[in-house]
Amino acid sequence: MPRTYHIWTIGCQMNEADSRHLSSQLESLGYTNHTAAEDADLVVLNTCVVRQQAEDKAVNKLHRLRKVKEQQPAMTVALMGCMVGMKEAPGLKKRFPFVDVFMPPSDTAPLLDYLSDQGLYDAERSFDTREKALRDAIQDEEFALPSGLQGQTVTANVPVVLGCSHACTFCVIPYRRGAERSKPPTAILEEIRRLTAQGVREVMLLGQIIDRYGTDLDDGIDLAGLLKRVAAIPELLRVRFLTSHPNWMTDRLIDTVADTPKICPHIEIPVQAGNDEVLERMRRGYTVDDYRRVVDRIRARLPGAAIHTDIIVGFCGETDEQFMDTYRLAEEMQWEKIHLAKYSVRPKTLAARKLEDDVPADEKERRRKLLDDRQTVILEAKNRALRGQTVEVLVENRHKGRWRGRTPENKLVFFDDPRDLVGQLVPVTINHTAAYALNGELV
Repeated sequence: MPRTYHIWTIGCQMNEADSRHLSSQLESLGYTNHTAAEDADLVVLNTCVVRQQAEDKAVNKLHRLRKVKEQQPAMTVALMGCMVGMKEAPGLKKRFPFVDVFMPPSDTAPLLDYLSDQGLYDAERSFDTREKALRDAIQDEEFALPSGLQGQTVTANVPVVLGCSHACTFCVIPYRRGAERSKPPTAILEEIRRLTAQGVREVMLLGQIIDRYGTDLDDGIDLAGLLKRVAAIPELLRVRFLTSHPNWMTDRLIDTVADTPKICPHIEIPVQAGNDEVLERMRRGYTVDDYRRVVDRIRARLPGAAIHTDIIVGFCGETDEQFMDTYRLAEEMQWEKIHLAKYSVRPKTLAARKLEDDVPADEKERRRKLLDDRQTVILEAKNRALRGQTVEVLVENRHKGRWRGRTPENKLVFFDDPRDLVGQLVPVTINHTAAYALNGELV
């Protein structure tokens, strides 16, 4: 009888990609997806600890699973992702003894190893040896996407740089995902070819500082070179990448985006704060003027580019006037999107060890709301200028009976049409706008 699995995922696009890989590997071992965790034979929690709120959600899930496993001791429970990190498994095992397997980020081998040792896969699809099972589970070209998503998934995240070695004072990623390392271009291209064969038409290349792709490889390839190779895959319609860093955004990379039609003019380049003293405490490695110059270079070469950013409010020692510098920078930059977060202390980071979290919680929320409200007004005005214009939309899926897709600049668009348009590029004339979505009619 086929066994069932359920994966719960929280956090970044890297986690989403890791869960997709694991789903494919489990299905190659004979498992089928189940929507309810309580009734599955195998439950995996893929976790995030970048913010305390995300970690709290994972802990709450674990407490609920403990009660389920007491009633169903045969259930396998696995914990994955940044909560496990590179060295946290021993402490977590003491804290959550009912968890059977602990997997570092992007590393599914411990679970596949455990399932093979325990014989927990479909006997009719068993393999001669554990080594062959693991090899086929990882390499089988048929399972680039889980079976339920084949032909239905238009966009996919593809990690190309794992880990990070920059170590900003607030960031836990280097301690949980390890040192920066680039995946070989041949492996990346093969994965994307498999994805496009199953209906994917857009890929997002992922890395904590993706501009540094290839600096640790011997073949001389950089991100610009990788993007060109990816864009050359015939079935692929669009290519995106994130996250960039101001210190590594080269003219060669900007030129590659400008000169390659398939690469979307959508740049994710975090500023984190609009004050030099705060940036220095964050150990970001640039000033506000440095950041301005990078944005000027991008907009000079890509006049219509959508620039997204990340901002943390309430970082250690941030005064109200320093926050207002960030607020004023948002007015100046007119970003297309701000990923906004309130600072929360992360264990083992330099900020947790050396700095004081001295901005009260209610003040962090006030600053967050003030900036968020202002950004909403900015986006409403920017999107209002699109009324009457025709934009190119890659159709992703239906949402509440309407087609949903995105422009090259990553703006969300809704429209009506009776035909099946999944995976197609279509022209849509915008007739109604809001801060975070556009509505229109198919031309």
